[in-house]
Amino acid sequence: MTAPDRMGFGIFMAPFHPVGENPTTALHRDLELIEWLDQLGYDEAWIGEHHSAGFEIIASPEVFIAAAAARTRHIRLGTGVSSLPYHHPFMLADRMVLLDHLTLGRAMFGVGPGALPSDAFMLGIDPMRQREMMDESLDTILALFTSDEPITRETDWFTLRDARLQLRPYSRPHMEMAVAATVSPAGPRAAGKYGLGLLSIGATTATGFDALGYAWTITEELAAEHGKTVSREKWRLVGPMHLAPTMDQARRDVAFGLAPWVDYFKRVAALPLVGEIDDVSEMVDALNTGGLAVIGTPRDVGRLRHLPVHGARVGRPRGDTPLLRTLCAPRHGGVPGHAAPPRRQPRLGGGEPPDVHGSLVRGNRQGDPGPRRRARRKDAPGPLVRLRCDPASRGGGLSDEQGVAPPAVRRAHVVATHSGGAKGPARSEGPRPGSRNSPSKSEPH
Repeated sequence: MTAPDRMGFGIFMAPFHPVGENPTTALHRDLELIEWLDQLGYDEAWIGEHHSAGFEIIASPEVFIAAAAARTRHIRLGTGVSSLPYHHPFMLADRMVLLDHLTLGRAMFGVGPGALPSDAFMLGIDPMRQREMMDESLDTILALFTSDEPITRETDWFTLRDARLQLRPYSRPHMEMAVAATVSPAGPRAAGKYGLGLLSIGATTATGFDALGYAWTITEELAAEHGKTVSREKWRLVGPMHLAPTMDQARRDVAFGLAPWVDYFKRVAALPLVGEIDDVSEMVDALNTGGLAVIGTPRDVGRLRHLPVHGARVGRPRGDTPLLRTLCAPRHGGVPGHAAPPRRQPRLGGGEPPDVHGSLVRGNRQGDPGPRRRARRKDAPGPLVRLRCDPASRGGGLSDEQGVAPPAVRRAHVVATHSGGAKGPARSEGPRPGSRNSPSKSEPH
């Protein structure tokens, strides 16, 4: 596997919006954030699907992605993930093909069985059958994407008779796909069986981290059994992260929002993250000490080195040094219905670059302003955003020469990919600031 020439960046956007925030404002703020990530050269954004609890409020990632695609030029946009048992496979496949064409191949298709028990309950779905239903749907969707013959399938929850899509996917043979995985082997088995990517949700939790030990082994074994090939470049690992210029600032940032976020995972997602701790400061210590999250400065990202090290114990070829592709998904803070006060964001790629298992990418050095698209010369045509390093910030904050700073990111998840040099689609010249595809210069929502 060839080492990549850079580190990739992106987000995993559930999103998390505590009950009581203005949902309309929150959704438009999420779209604005995607615009900024596109301007700053981030590679990917994965958008979740949830239908209950009022916290993760995007019900249709395809609709959100269509809106985000119209506002962006380069960033790839994926469903993170589409819950297959909730949809007729023909209808979902048809929508995703349309999205593939509308985005000119920037759409990605993440799939899973569904995460929230309350979603399945409302739909009358037996939680014990969700993984089986996911496999039935996934097999059918892939057949619809690739088969030249009409598809006939009969199950106890959907029927297809001589069915075929009226359009072929824009991407051939189909858009990039990934299967969600937590502790159960169902995700790795499906990824290997169909030769897809793997999206390990909760990889930094105790049970999720332990599951990595066999996840990739299962994926490779099933791929060999079914004549498929899989690549670590498509293995993404998910864990929480919040970064600020200083540790004190990071603690102040999460004073709003961390407790409701922990409570949501405990009571709704049935995943207690910090036990019975109620004090926010102690929550930060517990999350950091236990390795479940990184709340701190860009330098603290080096704590994620345990992820690829663990990968070495599950069959990484000798001499292969995978990097982490870091993807941040936000949860905004502030007064309900209002954005947090704008401030300069720390960046992962400059000032004091994080030492991610000792494999820093060329160019991620002091004075280098961004994760992928470097600040261009003043005579370069059509800059997306002309960036400069803020010397006052130890974290190497970003601001743009037109005087508009990106919106604050108040909470983040990180998805790490064992990357082996995969490159995204060729990038054309982006919009000039102030153009139709550029984020508005007005005050954030």
